[in-house]
Amino acid sequence: QVQLVESGGGLVQAGGSLRLSCAASIRRFSINTMHWYRQAPGKQRDLVASITSGGSTNYADSVKGRFTISRDNAKNTVYLQMNSLKPEDTALYYCNVNNWAYWGQGTQVTVSS
Repeated sequence: QVQLVESGGGLVQAGGSLRLSCAASIRRFSINTMHWYRQAPGKQRDLVASITSGGSTNYADSVKGRFTISRDNAKNTVYLQMNSLKPEDTALYYCNVNNWAYWGQGTQVTVSS
C-alpha cells in the first residue's frame, strides 16, 4: 500500500513563494520517479514536474523557471519549491509515484492577484 501525504499549501499573493512537501510511505523510495500534479476547479489534473531516481527533472512549460522539484531519499520526501506564483497556479496539488493510481488528499494552493 502506498500512502502519500502532501503539505505546505496556503494562500499567497501573486509573486510570492511556497514550498510543498510530500511524504511517501513506499519501499525503496529512492528508485521511484516522483511527480507533482495539480488540478484547478473544473479542469483536468495536469502534470507539473517530475524527478527520476537519478535526479533528472522535467517541468510543464507553464512553470519552467519558477518551480523546482527536488527529493530527499533519506526522508522519503519530494518537494516542490514554487516561486513567482501567479493566480493561474491556483489549484489542488498532488504528488504521485511512477504514475501509479495512488493519490493523497492534496494540498491547496491559492494565489491572489
